[in-house]
Amino acid sequence: MIEIKNLSVHFTVSSSKLFHKNTIKAVEGVNLSIEENSIVGLVGESGCGKSTLGKAIVRLLPAAEGEIIYKGKDLTKLKEKEILPFRKDLQIIFQDPFSSLNPRMTIYEILTEGLFTHFQLSKEEARSKAIETLEKVSLKPDILERYPHEFSGGQRQRIAIARVLILEPKFIICDEISSALDVSNQAQLINL
Repeated sequence: MIEIKNLSVHFTVSSSKLFHKNTIKAVEGVNLSIEENSIVGLVGESGCGKSTLGKAIVRLLPAAEGEIIYKGKDLTKLKEKEILPFRKDLQIIFQDPFSSLNPRMTIYEILTEGLFTHFQLSKEEARSKAIETLEKVSLKPDILERYPHEFSGGQRQRIAIARVLILEPKFIICDEISSALDVSNQAQLINL
């Protein structure tokens, strides 16, 4: 389904020397093949590049080298406009729901933004799908007109999860998504 070949992600940072730049090799030469309907866990020390790899796979960070093959296309070679059709299928849920939800958008807007980008739906159809998805993550539909700051960390994480699930993606990267959830919600998440 998705194949990562020799993927590297580098960051350039300034050094204390005038006009000198240092390169940090955050991810170097990763090879990984993930088949459809499979679950893969990536384990490593804090700061070893797991989150960076996830962001690079969904093209939120540029690859310094390597390939990400999905549906026969190398995503690293595509321009932003060309990658748009793949965004629905390749989603990421971040560890920190506080920074991943737009504070100026209502929960309805957060959940339906992707729907209106990738599907031809009426507002009624989008609202219905938003309600259905909220129920999957044990949230009530009456939250749709509220804003992210009105919720606890665990509730925000479930909203972030719903934002991804509503698109029915083929590939989801979960970056420590259960850390903000209590035990009962962690169990429910696993069952999703």
